[in-house]
Amino acid sequence: MRVISYGGGVQSTALVVLAAQGKLGPVDAALFSNVGDDSEHPATLDYVRNVAIPWAAERGLKVLELKRTMRDGTTRTLWDEITREGSRSIKIPVRMSETNAPGNRSCTYDYKVAVVAKWLKQHGATKDEPADVMIGISTDEFHRANNKKTLPHEKPIYPLLDLGLDRTACMQVIKDAGLPVPPKSSCFFCPFHRLQTWREMRRDEPELFWKSVELERHINTVRASLDRAPCYLTDKRMPLDEAAQEAGPTLFDEDTFNEGKCDEGYCWT
Repeated sequence: MRVISYGGGVQSTALVVLAAQGKLGPVDAALFSNVGDDSEHPATLDYVRNVAIPWAAERGLKVLELKRTMRDGTTRTLWDEITREGSRSIKIPVRMSETNAPGNRSCTYDYKVAVVAKWLKQHGATKDEPADVMIGISTDEFHRANNKKTLPHEKPIYPLLDLGLDRTACMQVIKDAGLPVPPKSSCFFCPFHRLQTWREMRRDEPELFWKSVELERHINTVRASLDRAPCYLTDKRMPLDEAAQEAGPTLFDEDTFNEGKCDEGYCWT
């Protein structure tokens, strides 16, 4: 079995294009694990559903949308898990006020890695016959490939590295296929956003920005009830609406808190 881990961003979309063009050998499907319509960035969902899926289908490549399914058959979203009544789970890598370091996180594993792994097992992948999982890490992020944790029934492979393609080259692959270049893929409230991204969101996508502020406040309300110190969605040790003032027309960014720190390759690709 050979599949693409499809995140909905530039690099994994380039993999979908290359696969549909027959340049990656046989590919059974591209698997997009949706962490939730209330959690994924709406622009990513729009691209996956209205651009990538129909385009690939016309060329014989299946792009399948997966969701986290619980034992009772219900689906759960990341937003749900963080905000549901009685939940103490944060899941996302918020910045802890005491250390300013990212807290423990399991969002990518629970809502991306494990969901894809479950599908692979259901479709025949085993420890003895692992599935080839194509990960969209490009040459400018090659270090991320070295840090990925591998599950027994999967074998991660990196076609973009083998082909020597960086992010810019991936964008060109997409453009040459006549497709628009997708936005970066992530949850809209991901703490791995640069501060400049938060500023631009406040300016251009205020509804998403203030939902993120709402989420941060909810997390800290729960933490206060447990007598725990606050945590934040940025590394500035202050609430998001104070840390991220609206961006002006100049988009220079001197922040050191970079996007794309998820080493699994299931996000930001």
